[in-house]
Amino acid sequence: MRVAVIAVQGAVSEHVEAVERAMERMGVDGRAIATLKPEEVRESDAIILPGGESTTIGKLIWKNGIAEEIIRAANDGRPVMGTCAGCILMAKHGDEQIERTGTRLLGLMNIWVKRNAFGRQRESFQTMLKIKHIGDFEGVFIRAPAILKAGEEVEVLSTLEEYIVGAKQNNMLALAFHPELTGDTRIHEYFIRMAL
Repeated sequence: MRVAVIAVQGAVSEHVEAVERAMERMGVDGRAIATLKPEEVRESDAIILPGGESTTIGKLIWKNGIAEEIIRAANDGRPVMGTCAGCILMAKHGDEQIERTGTRLLGLMNIWVKRNAFGRQRESFQTMLKIKHIGDFEGVFIRAPAILKAGEEVEVLSTLEEYIVGAKQNNMLALAFHPELTGDTRIHEYFIRMAL
């Protein structure tokens, strides 16, 4: 099994390590690759779109032909997970800040997202979340977005305050936080099981 981690910016190496640790724990034969090559994304069994700055990531994945490969993979039923900025890009609907910056979304999940919902970089924090199918999990929020609303086909996995911070739609996961920045691989294991 091969998991592609889109290597524009963000905690790319941390996602690669988390996937490989998760595979090892599960006894799954496979590897994760950090890539910006459309053909490597095309040949992968699952895709992770990490955090960073959503406008920049969006521009680069559309420019490099990676966006189309992510959309094709999602439509083919391959698992796609977006964390933080990746969560924003997975959405069909963005807030006025997303519109103002001209961020082009992938339009995959029927969710409404808000950029920087929890404040700027200095307001970053960690908190325990209850996540459906996972249990208690420490969420790391860095300039985090939030999901304001989810369509009825979307399963809400976790909430914080008035916001949705984890959601699943068929083969797609959108997380407002960074699971790769903890030593806990359970979310990556859950994601890998979606591909098996």
